[in-house]
Amino acid sequence: IQHQLLTQELGIEVLQMACGWSMGGLQAYQWASMYPDMVRRLVVLCGAAKASPHNQVFIEGVRATLTTDQAFQNGTFVERPERGLRAMGRNYAAMAMSQTFYRNEVWRQAGFSSLEDYLVMSWEANFLRRDGNNLLAHLWTWQHANIAANSTYNGDFHAALKAITAKALIMPSTTDLYFQVEDNRLEVEQMRNATLLPISSIWGHRAGL
Repeated sequence: IQHQLLTQELGIEVLQMACGWSMGGLQAYQWASMYPDMVRRLVVLCGAAKASPHNQVFIEGVRATLTTDQAFQNGTFVERPERGLRAMGRNYAAMAMSQTFYRNEVWRQAGFSSLEDYLVMSWEANFLRRDGNNLLAHLWTWQHANIAANSTYNGDFHAALKAITAKALIMPSTTDLYFQVEDNRLEVEQMRNATLLPISSIWGHRAGL
């Protein structure tokens, strides 16, 4: 649908760059793989071409945390799951930032008075603004992300990566607990014109922002 919008409705035939962070990085990879003649450059910030086994485990834990809320009934949220959203925020806080970030109390630089203040006012508050069912859809999308999971590549991950002709810059964070440098290194090895450029940072997954 996005391709149809760009080409048929907007008349755009060439993308000078597909760029994305986190799940947006997954989407950028998808564009470069599915439409190699269209995408000239690719930049992926703290993302990957598919959800890793560790991603799968993390997503299952987050989903279980969120759906423990009593508002989750028969596969959907029937009302706002405040307790589940707060718990999900705390769950995410542990993985999104690095161990060094917490050890050095870097959250104080943003004006938080304590770790609890940071968890409540930053992470809980962030997730309380979100819709529970939409979050479940996002988790499903992330868990099933794989640029080879389509009729073009039929599960051949190597072929999907090799098909990318765009000049690519793949930039993982050295402390990202979601998308490790090693995952990206293995991807870059299979790509035609890609450079691996890790971001040296203690900001974990958020370094890509």
